[in-house]
Amino acid sequence: MWYSFGYMSDKKSEFHCIVTGRVQGVSYRNFAHAMALDLNLTGFVANLPDGSVEVLAQGEYGVLKVFRNHLVVGPDTARVKNLYEEWREPTREYDSFKVVHIG
Repeated sequence: MWYSFGYMSDKKSEFHCIVTGRVQGVSYRNFAHAMALDLNLTGFVANLPDGSVEVLAQGEYGVLKVFRNHLVVGPDTARVKNLYEEWREPTREYDSFKVVHIG
């Protein structure tokens, strides 16, 4: 069994982040959604009123790290300035990955 940062590789983890920069109106949510589906992650992505994007994803820790690395780069049209992240154990289970609308 491999261990990384205290998480077992087959244990479900949760990654939550707020992404800032030019991340709205540039297909960032669609990019995150497609990547999450390709990686079999569950959770959501949403535009926030302040111009940032919120992402919550659940899955195996190693897969979430790959997802995070893609989010830092984003699609070609985006310019990620910061990615504020939090890693935790899931408190709620999601059954799919969705684009949600807040507000």
